[in-house]
Amino acid sequence: MRKLKLQMQISMDGFVAAGPNDEQHWVTWAWEEIRPQVLELADSCDTVLIGRKLAVDYIPYWQEVFTRPEDTMHEVAQRIVAMQKVVFSKTLDRSVWENTTVANGELATEVDRLKQQPGKDLIVYGGTSFVSDLLKEDLVDEYYFFVNPVALGHGDPVFNGLSDFCQLTLKNSTRYNCGIVLMHYAPR
Repeated sequence: MRKLKLQMQISMDGFVAAGPNDEQHWVTWAWEEIRPQVLELADSCDTVLIGRKLAVDYIPYWQEVFTRPEDTMHEVAQRIVAMQKVVFSKTLDRSVWENTTVANGELATEVDRLKQQPGKDLIVYGGTSFVSDLLKEDLVDEYYFFVNPVALGHGDPVFNGLSDFCQLTLKNSTRYNCGIVLMHYAPR
């Protein structure tokens, strides 16, 4: 059975975005150092799960980066553009993007159906409300948090909306010279 992996860049105080325009410049400064692990994780997956709110900017962004081979994020764009994408939505009935389908059913049912299909693992990169919904339904099998050495003090929290605590088991951690720590967790 396929696993659902969550990969997110977070601040030390557990936020994934800050500012009125969802600024995330604090997550790209150490790209070259964490690049091998990000690409390895992407290569272990063949499907990206995305909430509708994130999809409208996320998919066009990576399609644009894909057209610029000189971009430092081009390798990531190549993988994301090539992967099957599943957008979860209650309002869309069809996809307007290439290599993308829309899932309209109940979240747990749709994710379980995808996990049963053959192929590599599934991955979700964000969208705090979508991730929150996945966590509430206990659908994430592995967590990969790149914890950045920055405190934001405000923003969108990763675990917003949990009704009970989410206990995890640390599987591995990697400390990078830039100060980022990759924390790999599994549900307990």
